[in-house]
Amino acid sequence: MKIRPKLLFIILPVLAGSLVLVGATAYTLATRAVTRIASDFLDFKAFEIRKYAESQWNLLLENNLVDRLDLVKAAQAGVASFAQTVTRKTTESVFALGPTGSLEFQTLPSWEPAPADPTTLQNLVEQEQMPGLFSLNVGGKERMAVAFDFAPFNWRVFVTEERAAFFADVENITLATLIIFAAAILLGSSLILFFVGKVTRPIVQVSRVMQKVIETGDLDIQAPVTFNDEVGHMSHTFNLMTKELNRAYSRIKTYALDAVLSQRRERKLRQVFQKFVPQEVIDRFIQNPESMLVGENRELSVLFSDIRSFTSISEAMKPDELVQSLNRYFDTMVELIYTRGGVIDKYIGDAIMAFFGAPVKHDNDAQQSLEAALDMVEALEIFNQGQRERGAPEFKIGIGINYGLVTVGNIGSERKMDYTVIGDMVNLASRLEGQTKPYHEQIIFSEFLQEKVGPSIPTRLLDCIAVKGKKKGVRIYTAGRNLSEMTLKAWKAHNQAMELYYQRRFEEALHLFTRVREVLGEQDYHTAEMIGRCQHYLAHPPAEDWNGVEVKTEK
Repeated sequence: MKIRPKLLFIILPVLAGSLVLVGATAYTLATRAVTRIASDFLDFKAFEIRKYAESQWNLLLENNLVDRLDLVKAAQAGVASFAQTVTRKTTESVFALGPTGSLEFQTLPSWEPAPADPTTLQNLVEQEQMPGLFSLNVGGKERMAVAFDFAPFNWRVFVTEERAAFFADVENITLATLIIFAAAILLGSSLILFFVGKVTRPIVQVSRVMQKVIETGDLDIQAPVTFNDEVGHMSHTFNLMTKELNRAYSRIKTYALDAVLSQRRERKLRQVFQKFVPQEVIDRFIQNPESMLVGENRELSVLFSDIRSFTSISEAMKPDELVQSLNRYFDTMVELIYTRGGVIDKYIGDAIMAFFGAPVKHDNDAQQSLEAALDMVEALEIFNQGQRERGAPEFKIGIGINYGLVTVGNIGSERKMDYTVIGDMVNLASRLEGQTKPYHEQIIFSEFLQEKVGPSIPTRLLDCIAVKGKKKGVRIYTAGRNLSEMTLKAWKAHNQAMELYYQRRFEEALHLFTRVREVLGEQDYHTAEMIGRCQHYLAHPPAEDWNGVEVKTEK
């Protein structure tokens, strides 16, 4: 689209919008004023009729004639006659309804109720309170009305005017507003077209010169400078630019070549380093290299996974077979960790260290780390099936997970740096992985992770331990997937029994642990261990400062 229609499409809506705003405001104010005047006029007539009716009734009261039915009828006729004098136009009508919807009087003798009117009139009488100004349909015409109740005669009096007559002035205002709006748009569009054409003519000339330069490649062509304003300055600047382009052309080619080479080098670096560093880390380093030299404190999950008895496995396999098995194992486990949003920190021999929550943080990092551990346990079964088919030893793993505040960032020296996490919470995750063997579990995680995961995954409280080098105890848990209904109930009962145990209610805990063993079987290590502890403490009660923490002296 050319610039002139664009400018027209920009300016015209602004002009139209302004006119609409002004016209709508004037129209609204005028219609409100006219409607208010017409409504007040109806209210005034209703007031005069009410006042006259009250004067007639008061006259009967003063003379003790309210019991004279003929005089009351005469007073009602007088009110009807007065209402007739109040109406000034044939479009106006005053009528009164009795308690049953009967028509007591009307000021338009030509008005005949339509067949549907009895129901309409009855509905009007049955309303407890009438609104100020309302519309109704009587005599086959839509009317605007005000109404009042006159209790002495048991009347509801309606002062009405045909809707078309009531809003006649409003419709005239609407028509006048539309005519003025259309005339203003037509005049404004003509003026806009004239001035836009005059203003854009120099721009069109510059555009034609630019097109000619592109077609011919001749940078010596000059654009005419028509006006001494911003457009003229643009033409002059264009002429200066074309002079400089010849000198800059060779430099542009050099810069373009350098840019292409830099992009190729960047792609190669990405391909090399993304095998060792997460993609997000590479992106952040390229965008802001200085920021990657500064660590930050962040809450995240740390996972350690280790192959148990790896020395025995390596002694039973040839070196090349061992390497192939390890590569298959790492390919499987690393892919599962990446799928759950984790980052591989490092390989420590046959162990894997990973974390969830950096450099990109997610709301469910804690749960994803536990889900990854469960995925790894399930995948190990498939991996070991392949090992059995090859006649190779099966792998057994232990996984420890912790959640907490760590320091994350590029840590190391100027010659060698790693994007890693450090801190006491990392050490605890490593210690928990070491406890998987004595506790006969493949997965053990801390209470800090359990609090973040909540009830979304079934968990079992194993113990409260103080790992080597620590005095404060931490509750440790394991988790399961696809558990049977009986197992879930047994785990829940086990957790309840653990709470009783920590409350020194050993006899109740022993009873509950015994019931759990009946479900999980004699081979369940944890119920057997806790039954033994409860029996021991029932025979030899612990000291007063006992808190249930088991102190570990080995990693």
